[in-house]
Amino acid sequence: MENNEQEIIYGSFKYDLGRLYIAATDKGLCFVSSLNEPLSELEVWMTKAYPKAVLVEDMAKLQQYHQQILEYFNGTRMTFTFPLDINGTLFQQKVWNVLNDIPYGETRYYGEIAAEIGQPNSFRAVGTAIGRNPVLIVVPCHRVIHKNGKLAGYRGKLEMKEKLLNLEKYTRATGLANN
Repeated sequence: MENNEQEIIYGSFKYDLGRLYIAATDKGLCFVSSLNEPLSELEVWMTKAYPKAVLVEDMAKLQQYHQQILEYFNGTRMTFTFPLDINGTLFQQKVWNVLNDIPYGETRYYGEIAAEIGQPNSFRAVGTAIGRNPVLIVVPCHRVIHKNGKLAGYRGKLEMKEKLLNLEKYTRATGLANN
């Protein structure tokens, strides 16, 4: 590896809902794939976000991330405590920060997110920022729905969004999650 290249550690993990690729830098988790998508989804994202990086498969180095995501899928984790390394514009960062404040098992509308960041007419731009969230599930963009109550755009596809919302709804109804 050349001195100017950054290493991105990645691995593929199987969960009850499907397989995910996760990736991290030495600073924290930087990518969570869509369910059951090929490695190319990670590779395409990486060439834009970290053009000089190299991918290195090492599932052992990803265990802290995998464990918490597994606990989420098992209904015993509501929040994530590991570090993140996600880059975006100032606008994207504002949107992603608001997403982190949406309580587990609840949803918000795109317009509500726009109002929360102080730009009430920017709901389309909010949707674009949400679509660029590199860490699905962890930054809970799946909790944002259309104002008519229907599921709308999601990088991980609507089937994944529906599965995540149903998981959270079930977990809240049964009282499984404890953190």
